[in-house]
Amino acid sequence: MSQAGVALREALGQGHIGFVGGGAMGAALAGGVLAAGLPAAQLRVADPDPARRGALAGELGIETLADNSALLAASDVVVLAVKPGLLRPVLAALRGDLARPLWISVAAGISLQTLGGGLPPGARVVRAMPNTPALIGAGACGFAAGAACGAADREIARALFSCVGLAWEAPSEALLDAVTGLSGSGPAFALALLEALAEAGAALGLPPEAAERLAGQTLLGAALLAQQSALSPAELRAQVTSPGGTTEAGLARLAAGNFAACVGDAVRAAARRSQELGEMGAAEAPAPGAGRVATAPGKVNAPAGDRNAHL
Repeated sequence: MSQAGVALREALGQGHIGFVGGGAMGAALAGGVLAAGLPAAQLRVADPDPARRGALAGELGIETLADNSALLAASDVVVLAVKPGLLRPVLAALRGDLARPLWISVAAGISLQTLGGGLPPGARVVRAMPNTPALIGAGACGFAAGAACGAADREIARALFSCVGLAWEAPSEALLDAVTGLSGSGPAFALALLEALAEAGAALGLPPEAAERLAGQTLLGAALLAQQSALSPAELRAQVTSPGGTTEAGLARLAAGNFAACVGDAVRAAARRSQELGEMGAAEAPAPGAGRVATAPGKVNAPAGDRNAHL
């Protein structure tokens, strides 16, 4: 059992984790928890798609359910891995003791206040922002716990996300917009750089496949070097930048094109959009404990088979 798995087992005890949504992120989190050593008997996933449930049961060896309310009844921790636009109808359709479990949401831009609007007063809620490299156990996640959460709740969240990479607890929920801009959207920015490097290599005559492999390994190696070195990224960059050399010539062109400013603008734009989405969600959210609608227990008001319903 990994260190993250040991921490999760100690924090969770014999409790059960239920994932509402068996899409890419829900499956990645469940798979990461299993790989860390938590027994399959302590995990369940609910998904409306029979084919997806069958695939998850086969791939992960865990129980799958069609009914979200049945999942709620059997879980001590409920992870909401659904698209932001479906979060409120999912909560509104649940039947059972919504005040009992710890709730963890990975829906982008949905604030703790908005989440609380679909749950009873005093519900324990954690808002998290993982990123797509969690799919291969190399994610980066920032999370913030609501006021009702205790130290044990925060430790469960930290251990859960540590099973798929780095987990950082933000001292303030407001910082999660910055987390979204940096690590939430950052993989796309890094992939854009990878594309540009590969295209530049191909333009200089390298076979496209070789250019892409060289570019990918270069970014991976640089990231690992930065993680494992005691030196800062700036110091490492200076080490490989000889006066009058090739790297200095290339860095000069990046500086001339305002590379750092462009990256900063991209992160700020993503963070600003996250804040805007949160404000839109708050404006539409019902009062705490309100907004319960009469629907079939555990069912979501979404088109049948909508694979975009779950992250």
